Amino acid sequence: MSTSEGWRIPAVEALRVTEATRVADLNTNGTPGFDGDKALGARLLEQRGAVLSGLQEMLFAGARTTDEHRSVLLILQGMDTAGKGGVVRHVIGHVDPQGVDHASFGVPTPEEKRHHYLWRIRRELPRKGQLGVFDRSHYEDVLVVRVHDLVPRTEWETRYDEINAFERDLVESGTTVVKVAMFVSLDEQKARLAERLDRPDKYWKYHPSDVTERGYWPKYQEAYQAMLDRTSTEHAPWFVIPSDRKWFSRLAVTELLIDALERLDLSWPPADFDIEAEKLRLARS
Repeated sequence: MSTSEGWRIPAVEALRVTEATRVADLNTNGTPGFDGDKALGARLLEQRGAVLSGLQEMLFAGARTTDEHRSVLLILQGMDTAGKGGVVRHVIGHVDPQGVDHASFGVPTPEEKRHHYLWRIRRELPRKGQLGVFDRSHYEDVLVVRVHDLVPRTEWETRYDEINAFERDLVESGTTVVKVAMFVSLDEQKARLAERLDRPDKYWKYHPSDVTERGYWPKYQEAYQAMLDRTSTEHAPWFVIPSDRKWFSRLAVTELLIDALERLDLSWPPADFDIEAEKLRLARS
């Protein structure tokens, strides 16, 4: 595995959850594995974004010529202001939108509540050849649900194993799952919420419940720790990204996606026509 410029340790190694990972002790202002500064990070984001774009196009093109199902699903999980939307804009924004299946999961609708919690997730899984992006996900059902006692403990406790089995089936069916947990400090979250209140173009992103949720921070830390401990698996590991520095979180997600796509050993589909004959026909047209 090669190490990209600025990375002392490849992102896929530096950010992967281990038994030693502790949410409460995380340095949210850190840049694990990366020795560069913001300027280098910005430059690399553009360079590596171009690499990501090429790989995503290759995935998309390959799906046109084969029956094999291959796709990538990026799961972004984090508290409000963690930067999930920024990743979608600045990382996924590098690739061709026709090759992206994006879904955002908020409070379940009345229809969704009538079904199993994975029902709405299954409906949004990426199609063959697509890069899927989940802004929040099925993990809301072991995070928010747990913190606010929305269902009995006996119910949400069983969901960890159920989610592991669900993701194993996804991987076995050809979907590479990249799970990213984004963490900001309370102080950084406060600053980002204050910015939303100071800027009319950010009002739409603010909700009074964002402040209310800050009072549940210790419970969320416990819930996130349990999520990492119980659902980081060999087939679908978690990656923890300190997100106080937006430039770092965006670069880190870019590196994780590049690694996932490179592991697919993609190639451009061969022509299914006579190239020389078509060149001749075109010249004569």
